[in-house]
Amino acid sequence: MKGLLTFVFGVAVGAAATALLTPTTGPELRDRIKLILQKRGIIAADDIDELVEMIAAEVEDKK
Repeated sequence: MKGLLTFVFGVAVGAAATALLTPTTGPELRDRIKLILQKRGIIAADDIDELVEMIAAEVEDKK
């Protein structure tokens, strides 16, 4: 079971990295991330904005 959870987490991180590294504008990227998270039910709708902002800030710091 631990291996499956590790795999699922890895897939989620890979998907997020792919979405973040595609050539799009900041607001467009945030909207795409929100839509993906909502469709997959990964995070509650109330927490999506906070999570997206946190991810976007991390990516911007790395550039």
